[in-house]
Amino acid sequence: MTIWFRTHYEGEDLWLYFEADDEGWATRHVEVRGKDSRPVTAASLEEVLHLRDHADLAAMGRYERHYGVLAEAALDGWQDQPQAAEISAEEFESLWVEARRILGASG
Repeated sequence: MTIWFRTHYEGEDLWLYFEADDEGWATRHVEVRGKDSRPVTAASLEEVLHLRDHADLAAMGRYERHYGVLAEAALDGWQDQPQAAEISAEEFESLWVEARRILGASG
């Protein structure tokens, strides 16, 4: 079952938003800076796997510079993180679309 949630990384003042699969791995990941609400990451597992299987390291590097790096560990224990909360699929999708629009325009 897919779950959507957010946490806050206080050290960097980043809001982290995740769409996670039933095994607790990120399928999509958005990071937003707290001070100006600017997205800095909007990465997708599907896209990363496609690049891994069909492109070269240079293409993966371009993707990561443009959209950031997808969380690469199971997201167990997210409930114990600062300001953690489940969010709706609609809220995540809205954040995703906006982050991709902004990051897409900056690349």
